[in-house]
Amino acid sequence: MLPVLPRIPDINDMLEGRFYFVIHAPRQSGKTTFLKALTNDINNRGSYYALYCSIEEAGQFSDPRDAMTSIFYNINMALGESTEQLLRDKAFFYDTIPGMNQPTRNIRFLLNKLSNDLDKELIIFFDEADSLASSGPLITFLRQIRVGYNNRFDSEFSKFPRSLALIGMRDIGDYLTLVRPEEQSAGLASPFNIKKESLTMSNFTFDEIRSLYDQHTDATGQIFSEAAVSQAWNWTEGQPWLVNALAYETVVKLFKNDFKKTIDGADIDHAAHSLILHNDTHFESLKTRLKEPRVRRVIEAVVIGASEFTIGIPSDDIQYTVDLGLLKPDNSDDEIFLPANQIYKEIIIRTLSENIGGSIKDKEILAYSSNRFMNGTTLDMSGLLKAFQKYWCKNSEMYLKNNQYESMIIYSINRALDHAKFSKSEAKNISQEIVENITDGLINLTNEALTHLVLFAFLQRVLNGGADYIGREYALGTLRANVCVSYKDRDYPVELKIHGAKSREESLKQLYEYMNKSLAPEGWLVVFDKDFTKPWSKKIFWETQEYMDKIIHVVGC
Repeated sequence: MLPVLPRIPDINDMLEGRFYFVIHAPRQSGKTTFLKALTNDINNRGSYYALYCSIEEAGQFSDPRDAMTSIFYNINMALGESTEQLLRDKAFFYDTIPGMNQPTRNIRFLLNKLSNDLDKELIIFFDEADSLASSGPLITFLRQIRVGYNNRFDSEFSKFPRSLALIGMRDIGDYLTLVRPEEQSAGLASPFNIKKESLTMSNFTFDEIRSLYDQHTDATGQIFSEAAVSQAWNWTEGQPWLVNALAYETVVKLFKNDFKKTIDGADIDHAAHSLILHNDTHFESLKTRLKEPRVRRVIEAVVIGASEFTIGIPSDDIQYTVDLGLLKPDNSDDEIFLPANQIYKEIIIRTLSENIGGSIKDKEILAYSSNRFMNGTTLDMSGLLKAFQKYWCKNSEMYLKNNQYESMIIYSINRALDHAKFSKSEAKNISQEIVENITDGLINLTNEALTHLVLFAFLQRVLNGGADYIGREYALGTLRANVCVSYKDRDYPVELKIHGAKSREESLKQLYEYMNKSLAPEGWLVVFDKDFTKPWSKKIFWETQEYMDKIIHVVGC
């Protein structure tokens, strides 16, 4: 196990400074493991008592009285399970004291009595705090903490925990949003009032991944090569669950605990592809998040890759999606947002493609058997895209006329207006003007995302796992969307464009740059024409040309 404190470098300063704060990190990023180890570390050092308490069970209650009763019980259970004898002695010790049965103040009374009776100050970590999704329980809970916090130095009998942390997936702003709609306030000027009182858990660094895998080597003798560590970093960017899952996939599932075998980069690649193809509970949780409206709108904008789309997406929605661990800002440009890691990138695009893939009927796929396109060591990508031309000619109208993204454009425009200071009549006029000026351009971009998803779904269904890998490149703010199929150590890059959205020369240049990165001698530029009035004889075409030192096929659809 890696050392505890480096996961959140500022944690000691927060505890020594008597801060009340929030720790937020994505699900299965190691929060609970970290907190329990930190609790033991604090207790072992001996200066303070530390208590870990999960309040997840309280999330099932919408009535504040039931929720506070549940939290009261969970605190007592945590005391009873503590490694510290004095804390164990206090479990259910205060049940009969007046006030303990009053849900609007029982948590405050319990923490006050506990703090007064202990011979050292108490630090408490409330895990799964954002399970209190209903505003009533959350307001009641935070108000009790606030009163105790504000009174803790009033007298020797008003003691309260030295430091307290709420742990979950939400940042402090999301708690305040939950408890403070326009007409309601939790009165949270303190303790949770400034940004520095919110910490996030860092992913593993490259060196920490190496150290973690070295621990396996020390225990078993099995070696993770430097290439394996590099590929683990490339796939996960240090996301803790994924780092451990790759190791488990290679050690247990691939090599069957044969510790004599060295794990190399190609083995980690195999493990990553296996994780992507076989849905784990971790990914099911991620997919559930993708269904949240505010998350879905941001992710769909990322797939589109258009900076213009951020016109209608509030920055707090983007930040919320980042806080959930789905996205990250690009290192070179903080206005560009990318999927948080390569594995999540695949899961995201596959999730968005699922409905489209489901609409491609099995009987249609039988006409495009993968055996026709996989010829030993090569993939007949030209033949595959010619088959797609036929499929698109037959089905494009169904997809384009039912484009679910167009309604999202109107929603996004109206969401932006909601944040502006306009009267209803002014907003109506401005909304009409905005729609007239930018809707066509945005629909071009959403059609590009849609065609990207349809092509990917088609490739996925036809190849049906026969390809080594089908990759995508996309990011919010880049105006880019690419597909790359890998087969037998060769890449087959495809650039997508909507006819008229940008010049062919610009698209050829972008594809050429992508081909250079993947060392591919041959590439395909697929041009979609959404003009329903144009005959298919004008839309369907195939042109092959030399571009610089590459061969590029321009595919009309």
